[in-house]
Amino acid sequence: MTLVQKPAPKFKVGAVMPDDSFKDISLDDYKGKYVVLFFYPLDFTYVCPTEILAFDKSVAEFEKRGAVVLGCSVDSKQTHLAWRNTAKESGGIGKIRYPLIADLNKNIARDYGVLTEDGEVAFRATFVIDKKGVVRTAHVNDLPVGRSVKEELRTLDAVRFVDEHGDQVCPAEWSEGEKTMTPDAKGVAGYLSNLK
Repeated sequence: MTLVQKPAPKFKVGAVMPDDSFKDISLDDYKGKYVVLFFYPLDFTYVCPTEILAFDKSVAEFEKRGAVVLGCSVDSKQTHLAWRNTAKESGGIGKIRYPLIADLNKNIARDYGVLTEDGEVAFRATFVIDKKGVVRTAHVNDLPVGRSVKEELRTLDAVRFVDEHGDQVCPAEWSEGEKTMTPDAKGVAGYLSNLK
């Protein structure tokens, strides 16, 4: 079952913050902002650091759009901190600029429907949650398949656009600044007639 169009499951749990401190954070802390919540399987693995560093590389782009990035896995706060404090050349992630949530009891992954069938880890899943706390997009990848942070930015742009322009929708492959359309037969026909 999808969470899209439903209130995002709430949580209050420990996290490692960008300054290496431990803090309990909740989804309510980010009301009025877009939240890009992404799940990854485990610290000290292989595909995961590539995604975490890709999100970190784009964190300023998310912030420009009024969004916060939150990473989440079933590891402990202490393991997150150890991974942050391990150099990249030794398999670590270094000082990333967004919180890593410790979902040690796996309740958040379970609530978001992304826990693997064996209950061991979370799939690679990304959720865009709007300013009202409603899930607007959900992308889930199998464990060996890394996600595209560029696509998550594009999707966030589309969600923001339709929130600001309720009479417009974003067609396939839409990117910021491109033509949108009205959600009616005339709008679709006009849009399609301009396709090459």
